[in-house]
Amino acid sequence: MRAAVIVFPGSNCDRDLAVALRGAGAEVAMIWHKETALPPGLALVGIPGGFSFGDYLRCGAIAARSPVMRAVADHAAAGGPVLGICNGFQVLIETGLLPGALMRNAGLKFVCAPAPLTVATAASPFTVGYRRGERILLPVAHHDGNWVADAATRQRLEAEDRIAFRYLANPNGSQGDVAGILSANRRLLGMMPHPERASDPALGGTDGARLFTGLAEALGSGALVGA
Repeated sequence: MRAAVIVFPGSNCDRDLAVALRGAGAEVAMIWHKETALPPGLALVGIPGGFSFGDYLRCGAIAARSPVMRAVADHAAAGGPVLGICNGFQVLIETGLLPGALMRNAGLKFVCAPAPLTVATAASPFTVGYRRGERILLPVAHHDGNWVADAATRQRLEAEDRIAFRYLANPNGSQGDVAGILSANRRLLGMMPHPERASDPALGGTDGARLFTGLAEALGSGALVGA
């Protein structure tokens, strides 16, 4: 599997994401935000966590207008999978590739802690390594992770089984305890928790590793789950 990790000024989880992908057998290219094209033959684009452009204006808003994001949007429009983690989720929402908005945490504080989650669906290339309803533990580290959307959007995502993960102990006020959502074609996942920070025993847990190994298997087989 060939993957690209997008790097913005202020990204601080780009190398972590690359390490997790390589651990799952991927060949990873690091792509600077000023690039206007992606390498050919990519199976996946990853948008990492961090504080792109210092979170000025709105989290992810400036990064969403970087030259490379036009190429990422084209990749997504062609059915290419995209994974956005934390700030990457914010970037995908600001780019218009995922619905809703990510607001300031309900407690108005930065939250950095392990977060117990439930896997809401296994029917995606990102969650195929889990069982539906399985409880896992992934760390969160964000100030603006409170996902909100209008009632029609929330109902549509529920009806289409597009909630990927839910919080068991909601740390930010996110509507419906949403921790991650899928695009309509199930090829894009945006999530606030950090699976790359739970992908090695040395990090204190490995629940995130199955996201990457399952993803590599799904993309490597050429048969995307949910197609």
